[in-house]
Amino acid sequence: MKLHLVLLLLVVAAASSQMRAETFTGEIADSSCAYNVHSLSRSHAEMLKSKEWGTTAADCTRRCVDKFGASYVLVHNNDVYRLEPQEMAEKYAGQKVKIRGTLDKGSSSIKIEDIQAEK
Repeated sequence: MKLHLVLLLLVVAAASSQMRAETFTGEIADSSCAYNVHSLSRSHAEMLKSKEWGTTAADCTRRCVDKFGASYVLVHNNDVYRLEPQEMAEKYAGQKVKIRGTLDKGSSSIKIEDIQAEK
């Protein structure tokens, strides 16, 4: 019985140490642009040229999420991270941000604890 308790505590300690909050930076974008669904450059550039998607990265991001089922993501260099909860990311659409949260490497998703616009 004591061995089971010790093993359980070790598993819990290992799991909690892997889920420590980290800081991430990048731009809040939409998954369609970030994964080249309708963009050749992993950006909003092509969409904004037509002006049908708005005139800013925020306009394009929100339109893709609202009208086409995309989700908010964090783009950092060539890395794309899904974000949860989505509602926390919406306010910062198209902006460069700093996020404090926990990374699930298996799903490349970040659980947001705090998010702020970068200055």
